[in-house]
Amino acid sequence: MKVGLISDVHANSVALSAVLEDMPPVDELVCAGDLVGYNPWPAEVVETLRDRTDAVVQGNHDRVLASGGNFPGNEMARAGIRHAREQLSTEQIDYLEALPTERTLFDGRVKVVHGHPEDPDRYTYPEDFGPHLLGDESVLVLGHTHVQHVEHTESGIAVNPGSVGQPRDGDPKAAYTVLDLDALQVTPHRVNYAISEVEQAVAEADLPLRTAERLHDGR
Repeated sequence: MKVGLISDVHANSVALSAVLEDMPPVDELVCAGDLVGYNPWPAEVVETLRDRTDAVVQGNHDRVLASGGNFPGNEMARAGIRHAREQLSTEQIDYLEALPTERTLFDGRVKVVHGHPEDPDRYTYPEDFGPHLLGDESVLVLGHTHVQHVEHTESGIAVNPGSVGQPRDGDPKAAYTVLDLDALQVTPHRVNYAISEVEQAVAEADLPLRTAERLHDGR
């Protein structure tokens, strides 16, 4: 079985389209959260993923939007949530609110969270990966840091597929990963997309220009 793994799309429909077009044939698609935030197309991203998969967990931006809150001290994040709240229908917001914080899939072989198995808001960077993260599952999928990383341990595989819509690992290409569940092999992928199109849409939506400018650097 081949499984496409994505995370942290952050309302970047252009990057998501590039990833889905580039992705080799897979049997299932899994998303480790943060469909919305920062970028201009929250409704398009929500509808695309609702149509493509049920295997989605709630990210911190998804939860904050659905709860009616926002992020103090981060204007890019705050503006993205305000914009998403204006763009999303009540049904779409209800969908985000109902997403679970974790899922166990494929007969318990894969566990999906957003930040950390014990705390969905905790950043789990590559240096934090290790066998202690895994339970009974063979593969743990998590996002939140926007840093693509795969680590094989004696307990199984921990994988962050990287960010589709706002990479922060120094590579501006949209990130995703393909899991061969039968062979227990994980292959990271990167794909170019039209960042200039995102820049134009960010400006038109009156979002902070830094939201798009940082995409060029993968930061």
